[in-house]
Amino acid sequence: MSHSIVAAVDLGSNSFRLQVSRVVGGQPYTLDSIKETIRLAAGLQPDKTLSAASQRRALECLERFGERLRGVPPGAVRAVATNTLRVAKNASRFLEQAEAALGVPIEVIAGHEEARLIFNGVVHSLPRASGRRLVVDIGGGSTEFIIGRGFKPQLMESLYMGCVSHTARFFPDGRVSAKSFRAAELAAATELQVLTRKFRAGHWDHAVGSSGTARALSELLEHNGFAGQRITAQGLDFLRTRLIDAGDARHLDLPGLRPERAPVLPGGMAIMCSVFRELGVRDMQTTDSGLREGVLYEMLGRLEHKDIRAATVRAFVQRYGADARQARRVSSLCLFLFRQAAQPDTYKLYADYLAWAATLHEIGMSIAHGGYHRHSAYIIDNADMPGFSKPEQAMVGGLLQAHRGRLTKVAERITGREGWLMVLCLRLAVLIHRDRSDIAAPRLRLTLQQHGFTLEIGAAWLAKNTLTQANLETEMRHWQALGLSFRVRGVKAADLPRR
Repeated sequence: MSHSIVAAVDLGSNSFRLQVSRVVGGQPYTLDSIKETIRLAAGLQPDKTLSAASQRRALECLERFGERLRGVPPGAVRAVATNTLRVAKNASRFLEQAEAALGVPIEVIAGHEEARLIFNGVVHSLPRASGRRLVVDIGGGSTEFIIGRGFKPQLMESLYMGCVSHTARFFPDGRVSAKSFRAAELAAATELQVLTRKFRAGHWDHAVGSSGTARALSELLEHNGFAGQRITAQGLDFLRTRLIDAGDARHLDLPGLRPERAPVLPGGMAIMCSVFRELGVRDMQTTDSGLREGVLYEMLGRLEHKDIRAATVRAFVQRYGADARQARRVSSLCLFLFRQAAQPDTYKLYADYLAWAATLHEIGMSIAHGGYHRHSAYIIDNADMPGFSKPEQAMVGGLLQAHRGRLTKVAERITGREGWLMVLCLRLAVLIHRDRSDIAAPRLRLTLQQHGFTLEIGAAWLAKNTLTQANLETEMRHWQALGLSFRVRGVKAADLPRR
């Protein structure tokens, strides 16, 4: 499927942004862009829950975004959320309301995934350059660091500090002194110690600052006589002096300072000053592109069947030494069963996840054969998986944990009839291909019943494969313990569909 219009929504810790683009020749051209300063991170209370006021601001903004997105096909919109919704304890409840307001699902992405998408957006916005780029994105609640060459990120890190959270910590009343600014710089430098060795000057050739804080600082410097679209160490020294002299960013009388940026300028600037000092940056190019552009280019790749998630799955199979031939056998059969029993829209929505789970189901054997399904799930639940959001990883991890053994142990991870249908398709494919041979599987038909599932299988084949028959009887007991019916009927093979 292709779309002439695509849209990305970025639920950042400082600002929410919506970008609607027209696709021409595989490239997105901006039709509309909306930015609202929400400061979601400022609503994160000591108990790590979002305040009612911050939720209200966010939901009102998303209702406005949802109004703008009317008429854009749901499949052409992707919404992502970052650090604050990664750490908020009441994020799941808030996200239910947020999705209802926006009208599309919202993905909470991990820090490394955010870094990868930021790099993707940045490199598409700049002329091609030789050498390696260091990209730094200071957001509201986290800061991402990426080193890459061309379009390929090579090193990625995400640190839990941003302009909103750092300002709230060191400048809670808005006042800035030499002492408080130095404390903010030292705290940022302490956080940076974990990546200094790999990210310091000498490991990259060009530095780029992306999105909010970086663009705000470069605009300030440009309006005050420094080179345009750049941040320099000399320029940061100038801004630090002027900010401390003013005593409060809201009282800082400098051309180019936007009112909505002033309240979070001290924290963001302290982080940037530490980045320059600790990583040996002297000069940094800036761009307004970042996460949302990365999301748009990722969407275009998926629409053109260049899905980074598929590449990630292949890399995991190789990394963990899984049997690729067995993965293909299991994947082919479970998708055949799923297509039979699922509604067309359900198949279209979930088939990729089921195929990825089938491909990855044995990676846990790299740890141990005993309980390997739990090891497989643990790897997927905890690994950095480029292209996958946290909910997507959780879905695949749940399928892996449920693909063998007792179902009652994983009941809390699987939701809805579609989820249990995917589990059954994967379990049956693994069970039937237990011999790991290329001999054709029997003819099968799987149907969804009111209170469970029915599998029809060639009676003659079943009579000759007594181990499979015994395993299917055990499988029926597993589903019975869960409170669902799973029946197996032997029928004439001629009455069943061919694969």
